[in-house]
Amino acid sequence: MADAWGAGWLLRAGRVGLAGHGVAPAVSMGLRFGGRPPTRTWLEDLVGMAISPPRLLLGAAGLSDLQRRIDEHAWAADVWRGVRRAADARLSEPVELPPRGGAWFHAYTSPEHGAPLKTGRRLGPWQWEHRCPVSGQVYLGDPSTPLKDYDGCVIRGLHQTWSEDARSLALAWRVTGDEGYADKAREVLLAYVKVYRGYPIHNNDGDTTRGLTGGHIGSQNLCESTWLIRLLQAADLVWPALSDGHRAAILDQIVKPALDEVILVQRVGDGVHNIQCWLNSAIGLAGFLFDEASWIERAIDDPQSGFHRNLAEGVRDDGMWWEGAWSYHFYTLSSLWPLAEAARLNGVDLYTEPYRRMFAAPLELAGPTRVLPAFNDSRRVPLASQAAEFEVAAARFDDPRFAQIIAGADRGGETVLWMGADPAPGDAPEPPDQVSRNLPLSGYAVLTRGRGVGATWLCLKYGPHGGGHGHPDKLSFVLFAAGREVAVDPGTCRYGVPLHSGWYKTSLAHNTLIVDEQSQEPAEGRCLVFETSGDMDYVIADAGPIGEGVRFQRTAALLDEGLVVLIDRVRCDHPRQLDLAYHQRGVWRQRPDAAPWSAPDTPGYRYLQDAETVTADQPAVLGAVHEDTPAWVTLAGGVSTTLITATGVGDHAGDRLPTVLFRRRAAETDFVWCISVGADPASLAVAPAEADRLSIEVRRGERRWALSSSNDELSCQPL
Repeated sequence: MADAWGAGWLLRAGRVGLAGHGVAPAVSMGLRFGGRPPTRTWLEDLVGMAISPPRLLLGAAGLSDLQRRIDEHAWAADVWRGVRRAADARLSEPVELPPRGGAWFHAYTSPEHGAPLKTGRRLGPWQWEHRCPVSGQVYLGDPSTPLKDYDGCVIRGLHQTWSEDARSLALAWRVTGDEGYADKAREVLLAYVKVYRGYPIHNNDGDTTRGLTGGHIGSQNLCESTWLIRLLQAADLVWPALSDGHRAAILDQIVKPALDEVILVQRVGDGVHNIQCWLNSAIGLAGFLFDEASWIERAIDDPQSGFHRNLAEGVRDDGMWWEGAWSYHFYTLSSLWPLAEAARLNGVDLYTEPYRRMFAAPLELAGPTRVLPAFNDSRRVPLASQAAEFEVAAARFDDPRFAQIIAGADRGGETVLWMGADPAPGDAPEPPDQVSRNLPLSGYAVLTRGRGVGATWLCLKYGPHGGGHGHPDKLSFVLFAAGREVAVDPGTCRYGVPLHSGWYKTSLAHNTLIVDEQSQEPAEGRCLVFETSGDMDYVIADAGPIGEGVRFQRTAALLDEGLVVLIDRVRCDHPRQLDLAYHQRGVWRQRPDAAPWSAPDTPGYRYLQDAETVTADQPAVLGAVHEDTPAWVTLAGGVSTTLITATGVGDHAGDRLPTVLFRRRAAETDFVWCISVGADPASLAVAPAEADRLSIEVRRGERRWALSSSNDELSCQPL
């Protein structure tokens, strides 16, 4: 912990103008944090301050650095102009706050397609049209039904915008000295003083009896925290323009009720969660602003839910956030820096090694196009889209890789203003050559061959479930080749529609095994073999306890660029219906002549469309094409298999992807199949098994390979 108590953060006489905070808390907290208690000289200097500089986002040096960055660098000047435009737009507008708090973010979703709604024209006071971007269907809000309170979802966004704009106004005053900005920022803060406690507490279900604790402003304590963080930062920046009465009112009418009635009421889960990190930042910033030691201690050092416990237990040693979803990994990162930066400005160092590892992990697991897979409750995440988060990493950690991410990216996030890396990095380098690697703690095995953005890259997912944001998809995989995604993980949609649980969180939506048309049980698998030497790179993994009496083991081998062989061994305690699902980007180009098939009305299956079926024991070749790049799926023959071809759901219900199910009824079976990207499909020939060992011949064009596969070994001999 920090030893630099000279900045001082518990006694700032003349800054707060409120009684009740003495020297004893400062000494106590100093000892708890491993630092030394303040000296009398330091206290005398502190008491002598008439007004402290801002201490949540920028200190005196930070303000000077900000002005210099704006003057010297176009990337900083561009962001500053955007902030000032937002501030200028507010100057001539009345501060008209919504009459109520907002609804759940995830409810703002097309009930038909699962795509986020778009706000249309205004129909009346606090009422709008809400349009599906897929079908164009217009929906009207119904505040009596929380999942249809679309107007409330817009209102939620308006509250967030007001807090952001209050911060922009306060920053504009600090940069320009124009008192008009300070007056308007103060007006926004005092407007919330008048109305905040009058907003009824409500949660995602419209009451406060279930789910996460609700809020006045938002339907979760999460929303309350994100709103409050920006409002506290605004108050900090405009502090000298507030009277003691204004400060006391903000504390008594906003901050205390927000903490006591919403944010401090309930820890999330066992205290280690992305939402808890947002709560901690709100609690800690309130503590630093109002010199409340108990709030700072709760935010940082609480043994159940504080900053340190979240990073110690939530960040795996390989750097990935425990929930296993890249969207939530970066969402957690975005929650950490407000508290870490406020602490730094007040003499406490929270930029720890686990924090640094969180930035390094995405660099290890991004594909050749620098895109992270859409595993669990996530979407695909391009690293360039996270440039605002890497501004923090580049400024606070000595690792040149972080600066490379923001080089050439759109440096549009406001973190550029608070801590933008200086001087600006040069041009973005080419992505480094990919290498196969295994991350057993997070449970990902990467197989890759080739160079640059066109390399073939497969990531197999076998590790921990991921808690509430996990998906039942053990041994699923994604595949990139020829510069684009081939095998798809659909990720997620917003949570307020049946499509989320009915498709995205089913096993059928992933490239994995489904037994008796039921999703896998939450499980943690394990890697049995990972090998990168010789004529191929391969992994053998076990899915773990995905169902009673079921064992599923997958071997994935990368033989050449654009050629992946998969051997799926399934062993059950009695004959079961086994569906092996595969989803590919593009449109069908070749599938066998077949009869129409009606999908059962069960989770996952009910979302299949254009389904056809045929049964055969001969090899099967299916093809799809995406952006002029064909990809082929070949299933070895010799075992009677029902092929079900259809389209499944991609980014939303209107985004249709080629889907195939290999169906067998058996107690024991081995699916041998491959994916080949390019003009010609590969062929497979499998000899009868001997002592649980398979002999497989793979042919593609003029090349041939002989594979020998067992439960714990795979050998390859080019022919």
